[in-house]
Amino acid sequence: MTRPLALTLGEPAGIGPDITLTAWQRRAELGLPPFYLLADPDFVERRAHLLGLKVPVRVVEPESAAAAFAAALPVVATAEKITAEPGHPDASSAPAAIASIRRAVADVFAGRAHAVVTNPVAKAVLYRNGFAEPGHTEFLAKLAQEHTGRAAHPVMMLWSPELAVVPVTIHLPVREVAKRLTTALIVETGRIVARDLRERFGIARPRLALAGLNPHAGEEGALGNEDGSVVAPAVEQLRAAGIDARGPLPADTMFHEAARRSYDAALAMYHDQALIPIKTLAFDHAVNVTLGLPFVRTSPDHGTAFDIAGTGRASPTSLVAALKLAARLVTAPVLAPTP
Repeated sequence: MTRPLALTLGEPAGIGPDITLTAWQRRAELGLPPFYLLADPDFVERRAHLLGLKVPVRVVEPESAAAAFAAALPVVATAEKITAEPGHPDASSAPAAIASIRRAVADVFAGRAHAVVTNPVAKAVLYRNGFAEPGHTEFLAKLAQEHTGRAAHPVMMLWSPELAVVPVTIHLPVREVAKRLTTALIVETGRIVARDLRERFGIARPRLALAGLNPHAGEEGALGNEDGSVVAPAVEQLRAAGIDARGPLPADTMFHEAARRSYDAALAMYHDQALIPIKTLAFDHAVNVTLGLPFVRTSPDHGTAFDIAGTGRASPTSLVAALKLAARLVTAPVLAPTP
């Protein structure tokens, strides 16, 4: 890589600062790509002292972050001073988290960083401070539109070496899933997944497996008609577009080892159908990847863990995987786009 990764602070009262400091301290052992943290440098130094970590902090601009990375944690200073203590978000939390995200995206579009890696935020904290977007991903899509003038359709993929899975609908009550699930949404999601698997992951002909919504994929209508009327037409349209897609498949037989070898990504119809298998298989090292954006974004697949922030007990494993995957995606061979 010729440019570093831009790492956001996330919720300052959570474990994002902790795992960042620990990951940098083990950078050589873990073979980490160069990154810089967007944060209040004084806050970072205070958290390192609290954790008992000997991590020198160097305030830099992005252009000099890679050169500083071997000797110190590069920090690009944001204007917001942070007063939040571990486990206790305060009025400084949301402005600091939002400023860090904004600057990271701006740095990527300006060519100062290769990709955005985000530490976890606390949506409830953001909402209390007037945050208007449903979540982290939607905010990134909004920022992308501000920079490009084009709307983005972000797609959440949870990735691990064992499994890559995409929930077509995400944070919806179960009773709302069938109402919001449409053939058009499935097709658009499948197109984005196939394109990004090809262009960013270097998979020449991505294979998609689509789960049915109902038990046994509807059992030919006996257990619900959505699989025949909504999911099956989406599979047909994806195949007509030249995408290797199959389904609807019974979700209860899609995720064992032999089945996983038959596809590159699984599209699940709702949140838990996707997240239960990957968190069972790869709880510590799964990565949240946002597809459909005009830049690479990865994130640890966990939350802020207020209960262990500042204790030194937080594992950096998922953040390490997110940093490594971001570096891999920005250096993957670019193949011809899918239809």
